[in-house]
Amino acid sequence: MKAGKRLFCFGCGYSARVFARRFAAQGGSVAGTGRTEEKMADLRAAGIEAFIFAGDKPLPEEALKGTTHLLISTPPGEGGDPVLAAHQDILRKLVPAIEWAGYLSTTGVYGDRKGGWVSEDTPLDPAVARSDRRAAAEAAWTTFARASGLPLHIFRLAGIYGPGRNQLKSVLEGTARRIVKEGQVFSRIHVEDIATVLEASIARPNPGAVYNVCDDEAAPAPDVVAYAALLLGKEPPPEVAFEEANLSPMAASFYMASRRVSNRRIHEELGVELAYPTYREGLKALLENGL
Repeated sequence: MKAGKRLFCFGCGYSARVFARRFAAQGGSVAGTGRTEEKMADLRAAGIEAFIFAGDKPLPEEALKGTTHLLISTPPGEGGDPVLAAHQDILRKLVPAIEWAGYLSTTGVYGDRKGGWVSEDTPLDPAVARSDRRAAAEAAWTTFARASGLPLHIFRLAGIYGPGRNQLKSVLEGTARRIVKEGQVFSRIHVEDIATVLEASIARPNPGAVYNVCDDEAAPAPDVVAYAALLLGKEPPPEVAFEEANLSPMAASFYMASRRVSNRRIHEELGVELAYPTYREGLKALLENGL
């Protein structure tokens, strides 16, 4: 039970909201940040105490008082991590009361391994600018945690899918594409399994630990689209060679790295049993529960 505990989320996005809902369901209170007044209203409607943070001015110290659990999912910018830059002094004061802190990063920090395996001990080699910024943010938070005593855990997330954000939906909307690049594989994770990993970390805290958060099977993206179409009883979209796909620079950057991500640590150290160990279980469940 989380009665008397307070979770503060810097960045109440897709993954943080699922975790926040679970935290509140166990009796805890939840607060977090949004970038706009519209987002603030949305958070309040979900029972989350909301504060606006656009990456510049720090929150008032009162906003963070009482925090026992801290989650950072705000993406870093070109100038570094905005949360850390604005709140170092406040967080130093609050560290004695914080029982657990988590930073949501990305498996993109490993860069391209040409389909090879990576673990949490693999040296980082980010392939694109946004992954490079994540690696720098990880390092900055780690340095701060060591100096201040913040009980920080880093979670490197694979491609996230779940309700409202999945290949079933894109197939139905006619936006799915089966882009083929020889040897390309991606790792992914259902948003509910992310929350499960965070809960397991809170139950077994290990400050300084890093965890890969992905399911048990890396797979080519076209296979996932084809399986989604199969579940829907629809013809899959035709395969398109990567070289002929005319992708935007942002979309193309996702195909610049291929790797298989080991999730052994979340299983062995945290005792996690994934609800959706592959995309097949995840997509089947989404189809049964309304996409």
